Amino acid sequence: MERGAQFVGQSTAFLDALDRASAAAALNRPLLVIGERGTGKELIAERLHRLSPRWGAPLITMNCAALPETLIEAELFGHEAGAFTGATRSRMGRFEEADGGTLFLDELATLSAAAQERLLRAVEYGEVTRIGSNQVITIDVRIVAATNEHLPALVEAGRFRADLLDRLSFEVITLPPLRAREGDVAVLADYFGRRMAAELEWLEWPGFSTDALEVLEGYDWPGNVRELRNVVERAVYRWGNPQRAVAVIDFDPFASPWRPAAPSKGIEHLSRKEDLQVPAPDRVEMREVAFDLGFRAACLAYEKHLLENALDRCRHNQRRTAAMLKLSYDQLRHALRRHDLLERAAQEQ
Repeated sequence: MERGAQFVGQSTAFLDALDRASAAAALNRPLLVIGERGTGKELIAERLHRLSPRWGAPLITMNCAALPETLIEAELFGHEAGAFTGATRSRMGRFEEADGGTLFLDELATLSAAAQERLLRAVEYGEVTRIGSNQVITIDVRIVAATNEHLPALVEAGRFRADLLDRLSFEVITLPPLRAREGDVAVLADYFGRRMAAELEWLEWPGFSTDALEVLEGYDWPGNVRELRNVVERAVYRWGNPQRAVAVIDFDPFASPWRPAAPSKGIEHLSRKEDLQVPAPDRVEMREVAFDLGFRAACLAYEKHLLENALDRCRHNQRRTAAMLKLSYDQLRHALRRHDLLERAAQEQ
């Protein structure tokens, strides 16, 4: 967890989630934090701990997806020497380390069935047993768990224990994605931009150009705040001119004419092939347009028709629309602006 990180934002959706977390912090109950990747689940866990009566005790973090299934239980509950191959000495688990404090379990949905069963007992009775031992250890730990999965659906599918979900869901804090945080992209971009400028020892922060801000605000941010931070910091670092507003935004650091070709299998494509095809307008309709308006006006009308059609098929997702039309993101934005479609596209997202 990055120390010194803080919440930045002013949208109602964001502030509501923050208020709910602050209100729940004082209660000695387990909590679930739900949100897409990059929305700040770990920061919420830290806030819950710092505002709780346990603030002076340890905050222990464990990413449940970062360990193989065979080691998760040993990591959580500890083990005795000789309990399994490679266990040369006794080791306390994360529960014991967090005694008196908070244990943050990230990627909760990846826990195995056996680990879920042992976790349920720890939450229910406040007791753990190291692997290879019969001695019960009493612990006082508050559980904060996070996931980007819809746990009730996993329960229905038999992939998550219903009784464990009942015990962990006293309060559920769902973090809004960045695309739903109206006005926060500009605020966050300025915040991360200023930090990067200070790191580069710029004497002043020139900000972003109007077009650059439009590009940032028009993107749908699948990686949320984490992705925004990377994009902004990369833009400032590559700009290198503290006297002029940053005007170039690059969302894909891998973009290069010399990058290796992607393998044909095993890659999840942006959309199905048929979704990337824009049907041509009716011939009679376009012929009539040409006769009525002339060549240049007909070309513009056809271009507008293609843009509107592609936007509708992509549900006004501008990145998908650009891919469908084989345009760069900036080229699409300029085309939308030329036909007064940019504002409509932003409102429909």
